[in-house]
Amino acid sequence: MTTHVPEHDGVAYRTPPPAAPQDTSIGDLISDISTDLSQLVRDEIELAKAEIKEETTKAGKAMGMLGGAGYAGHLVLLLGSFTVIFALGNVMDIAWAALIVTAVWAVVGAVLYTTGRKRLRTVNLKPEQTMETLKEDARWARHPRS
Repeated sequence: MTTHVPEHDGVAYRTPPPAAPQDTSIGDLISDISTDLSQLVRDEIELAKAEIKEETTKAGKAMGMLGGAGYAGHLVLLLGSFTVIFALGNVMDIAWAALIVTAVWAVVGAVLYTTGRKRLRTVNLKPEQTMETLKEDARWARHPRS
C-alpha cells in the first residue's frame, strides 16, 4: 500500500493517519458535528425544494384548468351573443344551432372550472416531509441516545 506524499516548495509533507477514536480531540469532535449539521441542513433544504416544486406543479395545472374555464366562459358569452343576433335575424335554424354550441361550451366550462377548483384545493405549499424530519432532528438533538 502506497501513501501519497504531497510536495510544497520542493519539501515533502506526510499527512498524519486518521486519529484513533481514543485520540480524537474535542476540537475534532466539534468539527465533525459542525460538518454533519451543515450536511443535515443542506439535505433538509433540498427536501423542502423538492416538496415545494411538486406542490407548485400541481397548482400550475389547477390554474391552467381555471384559465380554460375562463376561456370557455368567454366563448359562452361570445356564442350567446351570436345566438341572440341570429335568433333575432332568423328565428329557427341558425339560432338553434348557435344555442346548442353555446350550451356545449357552457358544459365544458363548468367541467373545467369544477375540476380545476377541486385540484386547487388539494395543493399544500407547506413542506410536510421537511417539517416532520426537522421535528425528528430536534428530538434527536435533545436526546441523542434515545
